[in-house]
Amino acid sequence: MAVTSGEQQTSALMHTAIRRAGEQGLLCEEDVVALPMDVGYRGPTACAAAGITYRQLDYWARTGLVGPSVQQEGGNPPLYDSRDVLLLKVVKRLLDTGISLQQIRPAVDHLRYRGTADLAQVTLMSDGVSVYECTSPDEVVDLMQGGQGVFGIALGRVWRELEGALDEVPGEELGGSLSPRTRPADELARRRRERKTG
Repeated sequence: MAVTSGEQQTSALMHTAIRRAGEQGLLCEEDVVALPMDVGYRGPTACAAAGITYRQLDYWARTGLVGPSVQQEGGNPPLYDSRDVLLLKVVKRLLDTGISLQQIRPAVDHLRYRGTADLAQVTLMSDGVSVYECTSPDEVVDLMQGGQGVFGIALGRVWRELEGALDEVPGEELGGSLSPRTRPADELARRRRERKTG
């Protein structure tokens, strides 16, 4: 069977889209460590880790975009968990690309209900107006081929960046009593040390 020029063109476009997605780190990552849900972060710490201002944090919390999800007992202020900080960083990235908060809000609302293990497998793509969720390399490539994927954000890659930032800031163990987190004993720090030495 002979291959038509239309099929060759489609195949070339697909290979180009796959290459571009790979170069931009948009394809879903398989070996991302799950978000730790046993540590909480105060507002200023969440700001530092996510790379946002306290003013942004306050506004996003007041408007219900992303707020602290860990309620503490005894009148202590609520804490941001790892998922919250990841969402803060994603909102910042989307804003930096020119997407308005109005378009970001539905994407964040959708991500909020995803399981923590699922978040690392999501790539958000945008054409500058709408935000699309992709959970497989094929979906990323399809959007790029169709012109809808002008830019994207792989949440697994964002989480990898955030891991290091969270390891450098003070957190608080979640549970019966809150106390400052001891750094080297936590699982993420242990894995990072093993990667560096091994």
